[in-house]
Amino acid sequence: MQARTYECAIIGGGLAGLCLAIQLADQGISTVLFEKNQYPFHKVCGEYISMESHRFLGSLGLPFEDLNLPVINQLGISSEKGFMLNATLQMGGFGISRFSLDNYLSQIAVDKGVTILQSCRVNGVNTTEKGTYDIETNHGHYAAEIVCGSYGKYTPQFIGQNDLDTPKSSGSGNFIGVKYHIKTDLPANRIELHNFKDGYCGVSKVDGDRYCLCYLTTAKNLTKNGKDINTMEANVLFKNPFLAKYFTQSEFVDANPLVISNVQFKKKCTETNGIFLLGDAAGSITPLCGNGMSMGMRASKLLANELVPYFGKKQSKQRAAENYHRTWNEAFNTRITAGYYLQNLFGKRNTTDLALKFLSKTPELMSKLIGLTHGDSF
Repeated sequence: MQARTYECAIIGGGLAGLCLAIQLADQGISTVLFEKNQYPFHKVCGEYISMESHRFLGSLGLPFEDLNLPVINQLGISSEKGFMLNATLQMGGFGISRFSLDNYLSQIAVDKGVTILQSCRVNGVNTTEKGTYDIETNHGHYAAEIVCGSYGKYTPQFIGQNDLDTPKSSGSGNFIGVKYHIKTDLPANRIELHNFKDGYCGVSKVDGDRYCLCYLTTAKNLTKNGKDINTMEANVLFKNPFLAKYFTQSEFVDANPLVISNVQFKKKCTETNGIFLLGDAAGSITPLCGNGMSMGMRASKLLANELVPYFGKKQSKQRAAENYHRTWNEAFNTRITAGYYLQNLFGKRNTTDLALKFLSKTPELMSKLIGLTHGDSF
């Protein structure tokens, strides 16, 4: 049986992959997207999106006027000792669950002609004699002229490893991420970041009457507490009085959290073995910067800006790869580096407390640090 053929194939249906698929479809480029899960589904994610992405999502067709999403323009950061730094977010952001957002975007993509294969796992990608790609999945074989990897933080076995998993910074380590949805009384326009030993936890409003409570900590913290999430929370997170209050006085929508492990934050690369990479597959920013989602969406636009001329026979694949690599670095290198350095200030009982007290007395510096983690509207 002959493989079904598309101009572009995208592995992974998260934000970056869906946004790229929609942009290509808008230009009449036949696109197939492989997603191993079934929409809608939850993801471990802080679910705060910088306003830099608002116009872009609107251009894709996200119906903001119907969603009544919370606009977030106030920030609170606490230390384990109980000090709270308050600041205004000049650009700000909005809250929406990945359950909702990815589902909306998948529907928009399908309406625009993208073929989305759900519950579809890619098992291999091989180059053919013609220079195209044969994509082996549990749904059969597919052929494509261009393949893009938007598969998230975990590199599939069939992707050439080369330098993908070589740490580029001492800021990369082994972390776990844990997410709950809760009902609480935090003002809808405020996001809070609460520090604890070797970790930090974000709380902010999303769509509906829910709040996202998502934290990052070291795998070592979990191991020290018998690999039991609840025990670790009680022994470690509750030492921050603000977190103790959230955990004991909020209503948890689901008793069991979503958990991901073996998480690292580093720059990887934008292309490997001829496959273009975007989103967390190309590199991820530390969550305290709150902009991993915006980075993924911006990367999709940068890549679309190169693939559209390629498919229009206006530039070679090599030139597209070179331009994408250059613009990706220009857009994200400073932000990723800033994230590494900022992370070193957080998750430490004394250092974090002193840093927050200093920043509370230097609002201009605080504003500049926040600005380093945000980009311009695109």
